[in-house]
Amino acid sequence: MSSSAFPLALNTGTTPNLDLREAVEVTAEAGLTHIGPWRHLLEGAGGAETAAKIIAGAGLKASTLCRGGFLTATEPEARAAALESNRAAIREAATIGTDSLIMVVGGLPAAAHVLGGEGDRGDKDIAAARARVGDGLADLVPYAQEHGVRLVLEPLHPMYAADRAVLSTLGQALDMAAGLPADAVAVVVDTFHVYWDPQVREQIARAGAEGRLASYQVCDFNLPIAADALKSRGMMGDGYIDFASLSTWTAQAGYTGPVEVEIFNQEVNDQDPRLTLATMKERYVQLVLPHLESARAGAPAETAAGV
Repeated sequence: MSSSAFPLALNTGTTPNLDLREAVEVTAEAGLTHIGPWRHLLEGAGGAETAAKIIAGAGLKASTLCRGGFLTATEPEARAAALESNRAAIREAATIGTDSLIMVVGGLPAAAHVLGGEGDRGDKDIAAARARVGDGLADLVPYAQEHGVRLVLEPLHPMYAADRAVLSTLGQALDMAAGLPADAVAVVVDTFHVYWDPQVREQIARAGAEGRLASYQVCDFNLPIAADALKSRGMMGDGYIDFASLSTWTAQAGYTGPVEVEIFNQEVNDQDPRLTLATMKERYVQLVLPHLESARAGAPAETAAGV
């Protein structure tokens, strides 16, 4: 892109029909410099070491690794398995050259079956589930620090609180990170998940002040909600998110890193990925990058955000 700061990145959730080599190829062809792979693509490529060679061989860098987390199980064996999976993810992130492991922390045991897991269908204690997330993070911090990787908490929109993430706001994520070292536990601002939050401006600023603002992910919030609520994301400009304000506040908080586009949307996911990348670039330059750059240059928030 036009700036050395804020390089546009493809999160491979946007192109789920591509394997890692294919995703790397279309990303490099589009002129991007960063890619955020999901873990199953590393496995499909033959492991993290091979994946690292594929990414580097195309002249790309890994922006993040998706995903770790799911730390809310109650059974000792399931908790031990989750911690071991996260340790493996930490190693994979370090191997592919990113310091940011995105953490989707997990939902209620009562809803574990929705995603193919097992749990007590009567256990709907969300406060206890959040406490187990905190315990799991504390267990993982030394290992993350050893490998130079940060556990990047992703608060999800409240409609996913039951099955995917008992953290719904940046404030909750930052409160959970408090007391844990900032070089090991951070947060991601994902526009789809946080745009609605009346405290989002203050919490983005707080994340920057605490040194915990590790990633910025963008996509739009579409209506009507899809039959599969996970697929309600859209290309920037197709929905209802104010990218001007969110981008301004993120840059004002000191963020200058890669900006990932992560879209779960059946139409976008199934179309020609080269069209997806071309549209991503166009919308990013139109709707996101100008506000990041203006804020970084010190333009007043009212001007940069258009408010």
